[in-house]
Amino acid sequence: MIAIAVLIPWLALFMRGRVFQGIICLILQISLIGWIPAAVWALMVVNNDNQERRHQELVASLRNNNSR
Repeated sequence: MIAIAVLIPWLALFMRGRVFQGIICLILQISLIGWIPAAVWALMVVNNDNQERRHQELVASLRNNNSR
């Protein structure tokens, strides 16, 4: 997913369910100067989503252990 975020930032945002942000990112990526900020933005979104998923899994695991 990280490779997609660098090469095709708008697609990485679409795959994460962020359609409106993906459209804005595509518009930004059309200009060559905007490609770098678009790639950084997509990387941040992908990293944040992965971190949120890991956090939710940890919380669920802790809740399961406490209920025993």
